[in-house]
Amino acid sequence: MTKFELNILGCGSATSSLMHLPSCQVLNVRDNLYMIDCGEGAQLEMRRMKLKFSRLNHIFISHLHGDHCFGLPGLLSTLALLGKTGSITIHIFQDGAVQFQGLLNFFCRNMPYELKWHIITPHKAVIYEDDAFTVTAFPLRHRIPAVGFRFDEKPKLRHIVADQVKRYGVPLYFMNSLRQGRDYVTPAGEVIPNAALTTPADPCISYAYCSDTAYSKRVVNAVRGVDWLYHESTYGDDCARQAKQRFHSTARVAATVAQEAGVRHLILGHYSKRYTDDTVLLQQAREVFPATILSTEGMTIDLNQV
Repeated sequence: MTKFELNILGCGSATSSLMHLPSCQVLNVRDNLYMIDCGEGAQLEMRRMKLKFSRLNHIFISHLHGDHCFGLPGLLSTLALLGKTGSITIHIFQDGAVQFQGLLNFFCRNMPYELKWHIITPHKAVIYEDDAFTVTAFPLRHRIPAVGFRFDEKPKLRHIVADQVKRYGVPLYFMNSLRQGRDYVTPAGEVIPNAALTTPADPCISYAYCSDTAYSKRVVNAVRGVDWLYHESTYGDDCARQAKQRFHSTARVAATVAQEAGVRHLILGHYSKRYTDDTVLLQQAREVFPATILSTEGMTIDLNQV
């Protein structure tokens, strides 16, 4: 299995509390780090969780509310002080790029790494792709333009069965073709089925991040079938009316999205500071979607465990 881990750095809502920090996550894919939102406290939590700053090259900002991006200038400054080289790309709305660049021009001149701004729009689109996965941004339903992010692993290669390969004398140069699923033809013309020489590839994992948003059929369709869904659950049933007014979700709404989208696992987060016991949110969500867990700072989830 290739490494595909989700690290929770912050899962609170608008303000920090003694229980939770503002939104921030880090995906670890094959020891490359991808940050999702960057609330205050992000860099401190990275140190606590022993996540290597040098491995961070992409940051995805869902929208321009402070609890999702106020940690960005401090983190970028720290990366400069640490002597980071290469580049780092911030995927963000145009207004955010303008405002943060102005701030960095004043406080962080002569950075040792290249800072790139990749402008996203509140429309569904693939915004990043490499050999391992694709990242799709899709519109959320919030008070200001906001997007969720969906991470989909690309198809993986099959596993070679060493003793079978040796038995049939498969040459070294053909190994990659085997992993891609091709049959092997011996010098004598005998066709050896690929299934006799390899075992199936590991499953492709998918993860979606939805914060902040009210219920939306577009969101349901965007996250359909993912293995893991992080969905904001700012409020409980007691604040359903307030959630609707503020374009947020209750835990029950998050569970409804998970159920309708046919996801495997739901992760709750973005809790209002009014709750001193998050298990009430968990209980309400599990009444609709049993495969639900609570996020908390310092948690690492192995997304391969589906």
